[in-house]
Formats: sequence, structure tokens, C-alpha cells
Amino acid sequence: MPLFQKAAFSTTVAKLRDLPADSQCEVAFAGRSNAGKSSAINTLANHTRLAFVSKTPGRTQHLNYFLLEPGKYFVDLPGYGFAKAPEEIRSQWEGLLAPYLRHRDALCGLVLIMDSRHPLTELDLQMFGWFAPTGKPIHVLLTKADKLTRQQQTLVFREVQEVLAEIGENFSLQLFSSLQKSGVKEAEAVLAGWLDLPLKDEPAPRTGLASEKKARPKKRGAIGWSARSGSSVTKCH
Repeated sequence: MPLFQKAAFSTTVAKLRDLPADSQCEVAFAGRSNAGKSSAINTLANHTRLAFVSKTPGRTQHLNYFLLEPGKYFVDLPGYGFAKAPEEIRSQWEGLLAPYLRHRDALCGLVLIMDSRHPLTELDLQMFGWFAPTGKPIHVLLTKADKLTRQQQTLVFREVQEVLAEIGENFSLQLFSSLQKSGVKEAEAVLAGWLDLPLKDEPAPRTGLASEKKARPKKRGAIGWSARSGSSVTKCH
């Protein structure tokens, strides 16, 4: 079962004074409108419509909280592609988003969603500028990776990696596809570390071979395959 399977909508916040008082650690998701932010949240939670996927850019204009377990939340931030310039965004979010990103003690880290076909927009860089000074970690999801060839994926990964290295050190990066559900385990490992949640052991995947599906019990020991992976993720306190 996916790590965040039990995620459920909790509340919508329009003013800082209404932020959940019981939050111990929360992970915020930000990204340009239509970059696949809501789809990424839904994929991580294995829900179809946990976060609303809209064809109208900028529909999410408040902070939407999703409870993972007591005191721990995902937070869906407003998409930032509906305004025409960073100046307009700064004006709109002055009283909510910027103070939240800079001063929210319970905020453990930021997941920044970027369309792998159009990464590092001016608005993405603006978001880095707002959040990086906090010293908290940023994990970049390069979404819609299924729309790129393997060679294109490699090139865009390196390009973004080089830019992040110039901005600071507290960044991590991965390719992600909601359509193919690729990159989910990698993202789970990062976010579990931030939220101090134990990763769940998954059974070894089936190979999908026809011989495996038709295999019958034999007296001799069966031969199988198993794969294990692990990663060390720094927690954010």
C-alpha cells in the first residue's frame, strides 16, 4: 500500500491565523499552474481526486491541507501561473503565501513541481528565491517525464541539477510521471524522511514472465528474484 494512502482532506486556509494549530510537520507542494502539482499529490496518495485537478489555471488560491496522520500534513499551495508576472504574484500572495513559506515553523520542506518539458521558468526561480533563505530542504519533481525520451530526460535532469547547484545545497531532484506512476518510491523516501514516517516494506515485485504465472509447486526449491533499495534522507526538524 502506498505510504500516503490514508491522506484525507482536512481544511482550507485563507488567512494565516487559521493555520492548523496541531501541525507538527507539514510538506508544502508548489508549482506553476498546469505543471502537474495536483496530479502528483493524487499519485503519491493513490487517490483520483484528493487534490482537485482543474483545466483552469490558478483555481487553487488558498492553502489546502491534507491530513496524513495526527500532526502531519501535505499542503497544496496555489498554482503560480495564473498571474502574468512575478510582481502580480507578490502582490496577490503578500499576506498569505510568502509569510507562510518564510515563517511557518511546522513547514518541514517544499516540493517544487516543474513540468520537465518547461523547467526553470522565471516563476520557478522566484519560488526558489522566496524559500531557499529558510534553509529548509527543497525537492524538485520534474513531472510529465513520460512525454520525454530517455535522452531528453537525461538532458533536462542535468540542466536543472546544474542550476540548483548554483542556487544552494539543500536541494534534491528527480523525474516523475503521474501517468506511469514512475518516481513514486523515490519521492516517498524523501518525504518520509522529512515527516519522520517509517517506509513500508513492499513484497518483491513479480517478474511478469509467463513461466512465473504458470509455475506449479515442485519438490526442489523454487528460484525467485528479489530487489531491495534504500536511501538515507536527512530529517527536517
